[in-house]
Amino acid sequence: MRYKKILAMFSAVAALGSLAACGGVKSDSGSATDASTITIGTTDKVTTVDPAGSFDNGSFVVQTQIYPFLYSQDYNSSEISPDIAADNGTWSADGKELTVKIKPGLKFANGNSLTSKDVKYTFDRVKKINDPKGPSSLLANIGSVEAPDDTTVVFKALVPNDVTLKQILASPAAPIVDHSVYPADRPATTDEVMKGQGFAGPYKLDQYRQNEVAQFIKNPEYKGLTPAKNKTIQLKYFADNSNLKMAVQQGSVDVVTSRFSPTDIEDLKKDGKINILKGSGGEERFIVFNFRLQPYGEKSTDPNPKKASAVRGAVADLIDRDSIAKRVYKGTYTPLYSFIPKGLTGHEDTLKQTYGDGNGKPSLDKAKKRLEEAGVSTPVDLKLQYSADHYGSSATDEYAAIKSQLESGGLFKVDLQQTEWTQYIKDRVVTKDSDGSYPAYQLGWYPDYPDPDDYLSPFFRDGNFINNGYKDVAMNALIAQQAGEQDKDKRTEMLKQIQEMATKDLPIIPLLQGDQVAVTSSNIKGVVLDSSFRFRYAPIVKS
Repeated sequence: MRYKKILAMFSAVAALGSLAACGGVKSDSGSATDASTITIGTTDKVTTVDPAGSFDNGSFVVQTQIYPFLYSQDYNSSEISPDIAADNGTWSADGKELTVKIKPGLKFANGNSLTSKDVKYTFDRVKKINDPKGPSSLLANIGSVEAPDDTTVVFKALVPNDVTLKQILASPAAPIVDHSVYPADRPATTDEVMKGQGFAGPYKLDQYRQNEVAQFIKNPEYKGLTPAKNKTIQLKYFADNSNLKMAVQQGSVDVVTSRFSPTDIEDLKKDGKINILKGSGGEERFIVFNFRLQPYGEKSTDPNPKKASAVRGAVADLIDRDSIAKRVYKGTYTPLYSFIPKGLTGHEDTLKQTYGDGNGKPSLDKAKKRLEEAGVSTPVDLKLQYSADHYGSSATDEYAAIKSQLESGGLFKVDLQQTEWTQYIKDRVVTKDSDGSYPAYQLGWYPDYPDPDDYLSPFFRDGNFINNGYKDVAMNALIAQQAGEQDKDKRTEMLKQIQEMATKDLPIIPLLQGDQVAVTSSNIKGVVLDSSFRFRYAPIVKS
């Protein structure tokens, strides 16, 4: 045992040395990084730096730094403000068109002009590519985009007076790309992105080796909301949190926003050279059911909608959120019984009332009765997948607890497996050519914009990000309707109805809600954890 510990220690040190060597790459100007460079560490993987082909936090963090948006959330505020837009946009009298003016004289890092043609191309491209791993579901309410002149963009809204549209223009579907660099029918390769230098955000991506190291340098051409207060940022990727934690303690990493375990956070709090910052909540964790592959699903050996629904309901009856929140996450996450998190309009604990004992606790008797009434034989074989390298080491404990809870009464037999994130993100989705690979699986969610719609449209509308085979015509109509409802009380009632429908159908089971946490060296200032969950490097300074 002692030998293994010593071997692990040397492996960790070797890994740090390797990453440090990666960090020494020279920029295009030939200068290596120096003491003023701010180093950020992460375990989040990148799917692609092309916005059309990704919809995950690791990818969006990189995209946020190098691409501009029409609008962006102002620091420490929930207000959506112009980024490269020149105004707040103007709705037509009938509420069917939003006209946005963009700032004149904008340029990409490659010298190309940034005009309304690039804005139109960006949105048309995301919808045309419609990548199953991409953000096209966010654009469901945009019918078309026009560019009548170089500084004018007109969005034709399918939902009149869409209250979410400007927030969509600040979302992962909206980083503006250079039409001459990014292919119209597929995501760009890393080589194409780096060679094309179609960057017009606060930074240029100077060096990049996917999931190894990225170097950002301040972009002098950027004329948006959040100009960089630093010159160089280096982003290092770590295989696991143990190496990342060691790097923070040794001072080779300045900032971390990855998911440290509660034990790690408590340990780091004791270090006088390290600060722990906490931001607003909004992260969700949940279980997704694949409607084709789950027990009694559409493509199973015994398809039966009634039995499939009973299986989902029985899982919801047996899960003890409070136990997971306290024992696994030490209170850093809280139980979630709603699809819309606490703190946003429309939050309703509909799952607490419907499943388990009616008060948030599990109920074996209720689960047993539910399965018996549907004619489901027990134990039900359930394959359950999770990804610890993406959701943190505590995910292993979380899903071990869920397996134990489901199996404790003999109603389920759970085959628990984990997969590395870059493969996981491909295997989980249902597409026209694939039924996916996981009957039930873990997924987490960071909001794209601070509005309840962002916890509904990406989950339940046709063509949604979850891509689990769930479809409901009435759900589609109601989600579209609420987005255009100007009366707050009426919209709140619609949000409640949507959650009641989702509670009945149960395509996903919300489990936990979490806050944002950042770990920084004591000489780092300016880290902002706002309600957009968009971690921006621009305001960070190092003394």
